[in-house]
Amino acid sequence: MARLPRLIVPFQPHHVVQRGLNGQAMFQDADDYTAFLGWLRSAAKNWKVAVHAYVLTPNELHFLLTPCDEDGLGLMMQWIGRYYVPYFNQKYGRSGTLWQGRYKTSVIDAETYLMSNSRYIEFLPVRCGLAGRPEDYPWSSYAHHTGVRSDPVVTDHALYWALGNTPFQREAAYRELAGADLSAEQIAIVEGAVLKGWPLGSERFKTELQNRVKRQVLPAKRGRPFKKTVPAESED
Repeated sequence: MARLPRLIVPFQPHHVVQRGLNGQAMFQDADDYTAFLGWLRSAAKNWKVAVHAYVLTPNELHFLLTPCDEDGLGLMMQWIGRYYVPYFNQKYGRSGTLWQGRYKTSVIDAETYLMSNSRYIEFLPVRCGLAGRPEDYPWSSYAHHTGVRSDPVVTDHALYWALGNTPFQREAAYRELAGADLSAEQIAIVEGAVLKGWPLGSERFKTELQNRVKRQVLPAKRGRPFKKTVPAESED
């Protein structure tokens, strides 16, 4: 079956995942993480992509972001790879690609899933055993959202701003909202959507999105289409 083109919808949040080739590390020290974040910040600014949440683990990247057009997200990812991969290869004496195929993305229904996906992303280091708490991991947006430090990579989404009238109120509300990781069922829903490239939202959201973009965005139903049987004409 031919692979469908990646779905990018302007002004709609997207959950983006990129993994290291064969599970190998994409970062080996603090300088690597810092360099990558510098290029991420520049690329997001150049192509007008708002990064709302992120996490960098040794072999996996997750971004929650909103592009302003259909091309900016892809151009941003290409630009980062054009700078970071040669940097990493030269530093560690390797060659070739660093990524496990194409990055994957899922269009998100902001009203129902933006905060859930933000929590999914920022709790990944805890689930992977890299940190005991999300605030203990330095390479994610959690510290920004909870007021530990300001992160120039992050552009706060309107729904984050709606959590309170002051920074203190927003940070406290986010800490309470993100007090625990998602359930196993919620994690499976997020992963199922982003790894298959399907939108994440209500059935109404998915149907409206399909009508908006004029292309298939929902999984095709399994099995052969129903074949209508035409009754034979009777003989007089």
